[in-house]
Amino acid sequence: MAIDRNAELQEFKEIMQPPETFTDGFNWISLVGAIFIGLLMVPGALYMRLVAGLGIGGAAQWVTVILFLEIARRTHKTLNRAELFVLFYMASAAIAMPFEGMLWRQFLPQSKAFYAMGWQDQIPWWYAPSDPRILGQRNFFMWEWAAPVGMVMLFSIISRLDSRILGFGLFRVTSDYEKLPFPMAPVGAQGMTALAEADSEQSWRWRAFSIGGALGLVFGAVYVGLPIISNALLGVTMQVMPIPFVDWTGKTQSILPAVATGYSFDATYFGLGMVMPWWSVVGSFLGLVTTWVFNPVLYAAGVLNQWRPGDGTIITLFKNLVDFYFSFTIGLSLGVALVGIYSVTLSVRRAKATAEGRREAFGIPEGRGGIPNWGIPLAYAFTSSTYILFCGALIGWHKGVMIILLIYAYLYIPLIAYITARLEGIVGEMMNIPLAREVMFILSGYHGLKIWFLPIPVSDYGGTAVIYRQAELTGTKFWSIWKADLLLVPFILVCSIIFANFIWSMAPIPSEAYPYAQQMWEFTAMTQALVYSSTVGESAFSQFRQAINGWYIAAGGVIGLFGYLLLSIFALPVMLYYGYVRGLNTGAPHSVLPMFIGACIGRFYFHRKWGKMWRQYIPVIFAGFSCGMGLVSMLCVGFTFLRRAIFNLMY
Repeated sequence: MAIDRNAELQEFKEIMQPPETFTDGFNWISLVGAIFIGLLMVPGALYMRLVAGLGIGGAAQWVTVILFLEIARRTHKTLNRAELFVLFYMASAAIAMPFEGMLWRQFLPQSKAFYAMGWQDQIPWWYAPSDPRILGQRNFFMWEWAAPVGMVMLFSIISRLDSRILGFGLFRVTSDYEKLPFPMAPVGAQGMTALAEADSEQSWRWRAFSIGGALGLVFGAVYVGLPIISNALLGVTMQVMPIPFVDWTGKTQSILPAVATGYSFDATYFGLGMVMPWWSVVGSFLGLVTTWVFNPVLYAAGVLNQWRPGDGTIITLFKNLVDFYFSFTIGLSLGVALVGIYSVTLSVRRAKATAEGRREAFGIPEGRGGIPNWGIPLAYAFTSSTYILFCGALIGWHKGVMIILLIYAYLYIPLIAYITARLEGIVGEMMNIPLAREVMFILSGYHGLKIWFLPIPVSDYGGTAVIYRQAELTGTKFWSIWKADLLLVPFILVCSIIFANFIWSMAPIPSEAYPYAQQMWEFTAMTQALVYSSTVGESAFSQFRQAINGWYIAAGGVIGLFGYLLLSIFALPVMLYYGYVRGLNTGAPHSVLPMFIGACIGRFYFHRKWGKMWRQYIPVIFAGFSCGMGLVSMLCVGFTFLRRAIFNLMY
């Protein structure tokens, strides 16, 4: 039976359609939400990362939404989908702010790794003061910290502006022009719709959300709750299932040399397999199997020459990256980008063929809001030029660095941003090139440490495109997002520096009061020192210059283009190609197998049982599952915080 290569794309487009009218979700509730997030969520996030290394991003989102929904009910009011989305967005945006990095900055000049290298006095003034007397005060509100704090604030604003503008442009290309389905966008959108319909007894979304929430609570209690609570009470971490994965690399090395094998028991991946397009998951699994087959061949041929028996997953992935996959991924990305540009060109030409197509592709839906197309490149050029000029002044206008910054801002970032947005739009997953910035810095020819501390924004442009798609699905005017940012960013920056200063004043960081930081930060500093040493001393460029290989780049490009050609010849599903690309590039191979198992169960059992309605059910169930996991995580955060406060009192 012939396969309709676009059938699944169309199926995902029909899961949830944007409403005909758009609502402004920004109001006084958003103001109260910003205060709640800044005063409660931010300190909790900072503290838990230092104590247990846990993030509360997903938990913060759902807890914030549910709390305000319940408050509204007690006051006999209702919150519409747009208002819920703005709260959801504000919680996720706030937790991603950078002031945990300020605590890292005070540690780096004092780390053993930097002292061993003799670099403690070479850290630039705009990054952190290096005087032990200043650092010993444990106080960010000193003149010596004014420049680092000011730089973080300034470039946080620039980074947010850069991300929202370029992210909107990518959304216009991938969603408005190419009509990509963004399979993960309905998860959050359907979840918020379910909460908004909670008072309706006939709402199937609320029932599905509740089922997923119960499953998330049960699994979260076992997978996340038991290890954290047992560690807090007993000082021993009890795990029913290994976190984050079980590593089988050492057991399979005799038959699969240079292959990282293992399995993640996190049920989130299992659920993702059910949510994501079937052919994209199949493609990812086939891409992973390809690495299982070809890595031993590359090892026998001497290409993967750094791997040694006994290496675990992390070391195996890093060595393979340096030996082959860094260059191969660059070529593969170029091939995917060319395919994407070709697809966009075809879409635009088809849209121009009719007047209706021109209105649909080039016009902005009435009431949604947006930026004129001509304003997107101008705004991006402004933000990019701003940080390039700042970095140029800080680095002394070094010629090689300036060339690299121009390439990074105007070639690499737009290229990788488009690739990421397109993959998010088709398969719901992102693609990146690990260590790309580091290799560019090394190739600049600069010698010294300053280059590693340049304030270059790093944004998730593909994720921003998903945010815009979720806003569209929930009927939220895009101006709501931008107004929320205008309120949220300055307030959260101020709250973050205040609470970071408070937490630092309680005890040195790292220290016994912050166990995770005490155990992991020195190791992280050693890893960074290894990378930074590549531009210092006579051995500069050695390992990382080896990662650039023209033949491997060409091989990746050819495979990327040839794969799409085969796809077209045999009329295979489009999602199979992009899933395969992701499988070849995945940095988390142990998550692919549970995703594939989940996809098979969803496809061959639930889809056959409920038909197309399964595609309606599973995003809502998965949203509920994420909410349940988030609630357990927040409970653990509160319990650990309370335990530290009680047991550390001096009697």
